[in-house]
Amino acid sequence: MPIDACRDYSLTGPNAKASGFGSAEWYASPAPRKRIKELMKRSDRLALTNYGTWLGLVVATGVLLVAVWGTAWAWPVALVYGVFYGSGADSRWHETGHGTPFKTRWLNDAFYHLASFMSLRNPHLWRWSHTRHHSETVIVGRDPEIAFPRPPSIGNWVLNLLYIPAITKELGKMVRIAFGNLTEAEKSFLPESEWPKTFAASRAHLLVLALVGLAAVTLQSWLPLFLIGLPTFYGSWLHHILATTQHAGLAEDVPDHRMNSRTFYLNPFFRFIYSNMNYHIEHHMYPMVPFYNLPALHEEIKADCPPAYASLLACYREMVPAVMRQQADPNHYIRRPLPAGAGATPTYERPVIAAE
Repeated sequence: MPIDACRDYSLTGPNAKASGFGSAEWYASPAPRKRIKELMKRSDRLALTNYGTWLGLVVATGVLLVAVWGTAWAWPVALVYGVFYGSGADSRWHETGHGTPFKTRWLNDAFYHLASFMSLRNPHLWRWSHTRHHSETVIVGRDPEIAFPRPPSIGNWVLNLLYIPAITKELGKMVRIAFGNLTEAEKSFLPESEWPKTFAASRAHLLVLALVGLAAVTLQSWLPLFLIGLPTFYGSWLHHILATTQHAGLAEDVPDHRMNSRTFYLNPFFRFIYSNMNYHIEHHMYPMVPFYNLPALHEEIKADCPPAYASLLACYREMVPAVMRQQADPNHYIRRPLPAGAGATPTYERPVIAAE
């Protein structure tokens, strides 16, 4: 049936119960079982090297910001600090949310809660939201993290590149949840047993932000807010420019991550900020592989996957025309080519939704 006949993206609408993809068998590129087990091994050393470097850069640029505050150097230093704080944290709450970077669980949990606060994300709500995202990736009515529904709003699409609507929405969500209110959509994926912890986390985040605001008033200075809180607003843009490539313009309602996710090559600095999530097909296909092993996983399965894009610019050259075309034609999407000999994409027909 035509795609635009069933574009209800809400988690409480007819597609939420009629998708049928929960029982679908998702495609996985073949790889030696022994090799995959090797790549799934977690390392405190590798994780601490990456996370320690990141946190050290946040602290170092934060100290520098304090030192130059009130001078012309404050603005460029704040920009750099914001990228390490906002964009760096946004990729790291995601990784530690999977529990894969560190072998030691408490280290995963500690960095997860720290990065979740720095990203202004509720750690419990987002853990369960992201679990659903991985189990039913870009399945309409089931995936709570479809960022670009069809037909897309170009205005929202551009603003989301800079994280502008999303971050204000997260802040409003924090306040709402702190008062014990969950939407029906949130209740659809968040177990009731998690509700008290979810409420407590938002209250804790709000309390810290309130104390930072109080410090700013007491000191009669914006500096405390530029160190904690505001960097999420002005520093997350780089992460979101990178993250927009993950699924935008690609197929919906197909149990094959090669068709709904995008892998591309990046320079080392951007890969550091983004935690190697440019290898996004690999991450979705084998989500228990730590981020530092994704380049090796890419080499292992790339012969079975669409060719990786050569650069971030190459992704946008394809994405932008596709998203523009989807305004008039919601059925349009980018069909990624598979190399000769690659496994076929599984076919799955969404059940027809009876008209009410």
